[in-house]
Amino acid sequence: MNAWVSDYWTPAHRAVEQEDAKILDRLLATGSNPDEVFGNMTLLTHAIDAEGDGCLQSGQPLTVHTTAVLLAFGADPELADPEGRTPMDMANRYGHDLAVKLLQAHISRRAAGNR
Repeated sequence: MNAWVSDYWTPAHRAVEQEDAKILDRLLATGSNPDEVFGNMTLLTHAIDAEGDGCLQSGQPLTVHTTAVLLAFGADPELADPEGRTPMDMANRYGHDLAVKLLQAHISRRAAGNR
């Protein structure tokens, strides 16, 4: 593991950066905040960024695992990061259609629950 990655990020952001859904799941199940903000990103904007950037760097298909785990644990699908980017902004930036669909579904459910 890159020392910079292990020393810089919080445990949850490190799991997101490494796209490790299993560790992220364990951290959230034991009390980590799914809306945690570190640096200039929420966990959800970070997850979508890592998934999109990972796809660009590796040439592998887009994944949505860490995004799905965060949403399952109640991450706010509309919470903007400190730079004002919403998860949807980040998903659109990468053309991350899987994340867009998940976000839309969670936003729709929240809106239906607030009626």
